[in-house]
Amino acid sequence: MTERPRQLALDLPLEPRLDPEDFLVGPSNEAAYGLIEGWPDWPDTVLLLEGPEGAGKTHLAGIWARRAHAWTLPARDIAQADVPRLVSGGALVVEDADRGPVDEAALFHLLNMARERRSHVLITGRGGPDAWGFATRDLVSRLRLAPVARIDPPDEALLRALVVKLFLDRQIVVDTSVVDYLVLRIERSFAAVAEAVDSLDRHALSAGRRVTRAMAASILPGLEDSAKDERDE
Repeated sequence: MTERPRQLALDLPLEPRLDPEDFLVGPSNEAAYGLIEGWPDWPDTVLLLEGPEGAGKTHLAGIWARRAHAWTLPARDIAQADVPRLVSGGALVVEDADRGPVDEAALFHLLNMARERRSHVLITGRGGPDAWGFATRDLVSRLRLAPVARIDPPDEALLRALVVKLFLDRQIVVDTSVVDYLVLRIERSFAAVAEAVDSLDRHALSAGRRVTRAMAASILPGLEDSAKDERDE
């Protein structure tokens, strides 16, 4: 029997669907979603959006940025000289405060000026300010006072919907047996779902086959071992 040629899995950029209607709301994120939707009636000019890797922080921040006509930039790109211009827009998303290095003096200056001018700032990051490695006490204290929109690990229903969405983002339609298999066996986290879908997509493309339950069963042990190794490090 002639072996079916294997296709080359090209590392092409994935364009996830980040429109407001594509954000999946469930018990783990509905409070955060409600705070974002409640703008401009925030309890403070600064709001922290916290959640694990792949939880949808960028998606939710993007929804707010559209509504508020906010500029968006990584925390590591904030410089002292740019603070007046950044605050002048009236709304700003500061992404990945947990991914340094961050000019702490510039960020503190930005928060103070935003408060003075009643500009709104949404800051995203994994964990809270105590986990972001900042050494400036006044900055940490200021961030601790800010209200928090927190995204928790997904429940089973949201996990199931997320599996389907990530496959559809890749223009892949899978049988419900694949979704059921993954939801019951992968770690209940956004990052685990993304890794599983990515691995199945690559495997299916390389093998020239559709994604099936049997394929999921064949690669899932490797994903579980990889996740265990990362937790043990």
